[in-house]
Amino acid sequence: MLEDRTPKGALDRVLTVEVMRVTERAAVSAARLRGRGDERAADQAAVDAMRRELNRLNIEGIVVIGEGERDEAPMLYIGEAVGTGAGQRVDIALDPLEGTTLCAKDMPNSLATLALAKGGSLLNAPDVYMEKIAIGPGYPPGIVDLDMPAAEAIRKLAAAKGVPMEEITACILDRPRHAELIQAVRETGAAIRLIGDGDVAGVIHTTDPIETGIDIYMGTGGAPEGVLAAAALRCIGGQMQGRLILKTEEHKARAERMGISDYDKVYTHEEMARGDVYFSATGVTDGNLLKGVRFYPGYITTETIVMRSSTGTVRTIRARHTDFSKFILD
Repeated sequence: MLEDRTPKGALDRVLTVEVMRVTERAAVSAARLRGRGDERAADQAAVDAMRRELNRLNIEGIVVIGEGERDEAPMLYIGEAVGTGAGQRVDIALDPLEGTTLCAKDMPNSLATLALAKGGSLLNAPDVYMEKIAIGPGYPPGIVDLDMPAAEAIRKLAAAKGVPMEEITACILDRPRHAELIQAVRETGAAIRLIGDGDVAGVIHTTDPIETGIDIYMGTGGAPEGVLAAAALRCIGGQMQGRLILKTEEHKARAERMGISDYDKVYTHEEMARGDVYFSATGVTDGNLLKGVRFYPGYITTETIVMRSSTGTVRTIRARHTDFSKFILD
């Protein structure tokens, strides 16, 4: 009989495969609507598939990071119970369709994403915006900081990497609110990769700059995406800081209901995703990180990255699916 080497207090390692199946199903459902211009329909398809698959897992799951509250999109809502109720109690952070616009326009880097950790381990944050800064692994702690001017962060990162600032590339969401940030980065001589959507992928891209060409992620995006990205960095390595943007009394009241009293707290990725963490992302459209879903006569292919923090394992799995009943709503 093989010895069970799962670390004490860790997640059941069988869940590695199970979380992959969840994101695969969501990705395939969304990919059927790729390029159709209907963001809501694609998001709804991904939500329905992800909810269905989560409810088949032998877990006592609570969605602590959901999607759709801010944009009134279809939701797997914060506080929703999922799973059969048997098995471990777990926190779940998810974005069934990261990059709804990307999927609707069949543009790169749309993903189905999910993170899972033991109950009480993921930051329970409202669906508001979050300031973020992230870099990949291999740098001393504290090289960049959320409160640094952009130019200082670029300068320090370049020095740590041993290159001139002109060889640094920052990834920033292409939004009017980032006009000053973009100008400040460009004044350093650094390059900028502007993305229209998909900042989970943007953060993950910093972990492999040779492949992606991205060294640092900067700017403001969704808090749910921030927690998902933090979960990925816990597994693959890197540094990240985030701060919730709670501008209104309603935002603050929602944060307080989730146990957040320090409105200006800067969270590290270790604080946003603690303990043993699983992260899974399946490509919906082609991107730097993953290939999108492919439909062939008689079968479907998917590509998924699955990570675990306690072991540092990162698996990229290309799967071929011939049982179409697994992808039909029941």
